[in-house]
Amino acid sequence: MADRRVPYDAERPRLSTGRGQNQAAADCLLPGDPMKSLSGALAAPFPYFGGKSMACGTVWAAFGNVKNYVEPFCGSAAMLLGAPDGKRIETVNDADGFIANFWRAVAHDPDGVAAAADWPCNEVDLFARHSWLVRARDGLTDRLHGDPEYYDAKIAGWWCWGACNWIGSGWCDGTGPWVHNGEKIVDRRVTGDAGQGINRKLPHLGDAGKGILEWMLALQNRLRRVRVTCGDWRRVCEDSVTVRHGMTAVFLDPPYTAGDMDYSIASTDGVLAREVGDWCRDNGENPQLRIVLCGHTGEHDLPGWSVRSWKGRKGYALRDDSLANVEAETIWCSPACIPEVIAQGGLF
Repeated sequence: MADRRVPYDAERPRLSTGRGQNQAAADCLLPGDPMKSLSGALAAPFPYFGGKSMACGTVWAAFGNVKNYVEPFCGSAAMLLGAPDGKRIETVNDADGFIANFWRAVAHDPDGVAAAADWPCNEVDLFARHSWLVRARDGLTDRLHGDPEYYDAKIAGWWCWGACNWIGSGWCDGTGPWVHNGEKIVDRRVTGDAGQGINRKLPHLGDAGKGILEWMLALQNRLRRVRVTCGDWRRVCEDSVTVRHGMTAVFLDPPYTAGDMDYSIASTDGVLAREVGDWCRDNGENPQLRIVLCGHTGEHDLPGWSVRSWKGRKGYALRDDSLANVEAETIWCSPACIPEVIAQGGLF
């Protein structure tokens, strides 16, 4: 594979302590350390709607000690990053090429990603990079599908930088529009005296004295042996990826059928969530599979599965039903999962 590294200049100015505006969608972070979530785990350096860092303890208590872990909808990879120490095979997947490319690129070339992401917020650059990335999406996804070792550090860094500076939804989703009646639409983008660079949640990365490269190197160390795939979720749920390796934990977090979640891929109007629920019913009795499915209360009908609740976070838009959606966060655990009464005993 050709060397795709981008030279990293250690003398380049570090990220400022400016305060960005795209914060409400980010996972909670540990006070004083922007690289960590409230669970104490390493965090993704970009905001992501529907992240599950707050549920890590509940989910991994249900999984217990497994030989294999599969995450078909990885997104910010919060569940992977929040996994307890242990030796296991790990595979994550996402249909969104930008997400899969980011995690691959960080695993192979953290300095290249850091160099591309280390840039002050500028509305003109944000607009131009958004347009450029949208046009690059199809070719990127095709290459990711065709070559399990392919990645693009520049695309990863630009995508991450933009995700941290974009207001609300729509970053790189290709829906536009960029021009309406001859005037630019700016209500979705950072304007005015917005913050700069990688900025998930206060305190800002710069406040803790840690550079973006350090963050990327920490992520590289965690992802060193993780397989990152890009494609349909079913591909990583086949026996060759799951039970063939022994007791397998499968964490399923598809877009919900309803609610305020906003994902970077197009909405499926609930079809995807229902298909995932069907797969869970078909495979839930397998004693070699410990499956956890996320959704809203009452969204799935899974007889014999245990139901456990956790408290999520509000989305970017604070509508009247947002709090109700937060309180309705639920996980379904297949029969092979560790019973809650045992998990609460601290055995795992």
